[in-house]
Amino acid sequence: MTNREIYQKTIGFSVRRILWDLLSLLIMGAAILAGALIDKNGVAGVLIGFLIGVVVMVVVTRFMSYIYKAGQIAMMTRGVTEGSLPDHVVAEGKKAVKERFATVAVYYAATRVIRRIFSQIGRGITKIGNSLGGDAGESIGSAISAVINVIVAYLCDCCLGWVFYRKDEKSVKATLQGAALFFRHGKTFIKNMGRVFGLGLISLLLIGGAFFGVTLLIMRQLPQRIFVEIATDLKTTLNVEKTAEWLYKALTDPASLVILASAVAALLIWRFVHSSFVRPFVLVGVLRNYMKSGMEDAPKEDSYAAVAKLSPAFAKEMKNAA
Repeated sequence: MTNREIYQKTIGFSVRRILWDLLSLLIMGAAILAGALIDKNGVAGVLIGFLIGVVVMVVVTRFMSYIYKAGQIAMMTRGVTEGSLPDHVVAEGKKAVKERFATVAVYYAATRVIRRIFSQIGRGITKIGNSLGGDAGESIGSAISAVINVIVAYLCDCCLGWVFYRKDEKSVKATLQGAALFFRHGKTFIKNMGRVFGLGLISLLLIGGAFFGVTLLIMRQLPQRIFVEIATDLKTTLNVEKTAEWLYKALTDPASLVILASAVAALLIWRFVHSSFVRPFVLVGVLRNYMKSGMEDAPKEDSYAAVAKLSPAFAKEMKNAA
């Protein structure tokens, strides 16, 4: 199967996650409204309704995210390793998740281990930039940190794919294998990162640029006095010394404020669209490279030792799994 075919057959998971997210927001709104109607003379009812809404939303989104995200990765993994997918992909994805992770707790335990390992490695790499010192070192460290955060998200998903693939191994041991795998093959790592950031940039320019044009058009149709009043208020409240010069000028000039507000709105919309529909396509290609390198040359003890030096969490889990 091609990456496009796998993406098309598994995109149903993303659509269902979005629908559940919208349902959660509706539940939140209904809880707040109910609280406001019960306690018409104060904010206590609103706060209680908000808290109830948050609890319900977290429980619902946590469980459904577990089902659909993990199910999508499981089916993507099957597609790239077996070259075919069943007709009822969503149902099979749910089944695969339940078979591999008997409970939500087990799933989140595995993903926490993965994220902790890669986050520790990321922090170690970030220190290289910070060690240069001064503003330049801080800027380099921040840039490295931002890149690492993007990489970590994909590493976690790929590692989870390896856990689904290695059905013969316990989830913890398969997790450690998956964590070591990405650092065993330098060419695969570079190839994957080129795909992640290359397609991410194209997505930002095309989709983000389109939404920026639309939001800018909408913003300019609004009464401009709104932006004049906001800019005037910001001019009196912002601390000139603590605010970057370019940002201060953008926030205190009505014309620039319109552009900035449009850019922020477009970025938020792009991020939602990208994470829901573009990122899964990127992930298929990354996962294919990752799984191919692992199937051809699985990680061995020397790989574990190298990662253990970078991540105390990895060393601890490796010791527990022994």
